[in-house]
Amino acid sequence: MSQISHKNRKVHYTISGSGPAVVLLHGFLEDLSMWDELESELSRKNRVIRIDLLGHGQTENQGEVHSMEDQARMVNAVLEELKIDRYSVIGHSMGGYIALALAELYPKTLKGLCLMNSTSLPDSDEKKRNRDRAVEAVKNNHGSFVRIAIPGLFAPENRDKYAERVQEATKVALRISPEGITASLKGMKIRKDRSGVFKEGSYPKLMIIGRKDPALDLETLIPQTRFPGVKSVTFDDGHMSHIENRAELTQHLLRFLERISN
Repeated sequence: MSQISHKNRKVHYTISGSGPAVVLLHGFLEDLSMWDELESELSRKNRVIRIDLLGHGQTENQGEVHSMEDQARMVNAVLEELKIDRYSVIGHSMGGYIALALAELYPKTLKGLCLMNSTSLPDSDEKKRNRDRAVEAVKNNHGSFVRIAIPGLFAPENRDKYAERVQEATKVALRISPEGITASLKGMKIRKDRSGVFKEGSYPKLMIIGRKDPALDLETLIPQTRFPGVKSVTFDDGHMSHIENRAELTQHLLRFLERISN
């Protein structure tokens, strides 16, 4: 495990394996440990960089709002420190929003982009109102918010099936400070529409979709799968494909990265 200082704040990351660089960006209420099982597979043929995003894991907060641009600049600072100037990115949920900000800010660096249970679209007005309500809920009772939010990311029939994993994910989320949670909620609320960035990117693109994803509207995802260069995989489960569909997801990601390296 390693760290750098970015804007006088500690940023935590890990690096393993050798080969083409792949950056793994976790989602909201997660940390880099969400990639543990995938990392062991991907690092056999790739140099895998996992980063705790601002306010998550062992990376410190950087202010009251963690915009997707702030997050992307922090990720870029880690990659500059490692002297990595070309890489692929796999972003889960909020990590996908940050991957798209990277693609916009540093377009020449990307070799491939995977949106995993994520979208290139901004929040709808309803979603923005939900973000505001979530901020208030965190302020009122941080623990209660987390204990409700994490199970709600799984397909309903999987909450009991993966009860142990739900518990593990909840423990990770409970370690995130209320300030880190609200800063990310505010940052996601104000993120830009980057469907144009996703559509115009000339690199290989992959979308991982959960048909029963409680966090995303399936109808808004399907049109994005028709953008040039986009391949998609749809599972019959929820937002946590790395848990609900781990074996199949691993194979699809390995094929995606192999396509980029050939």
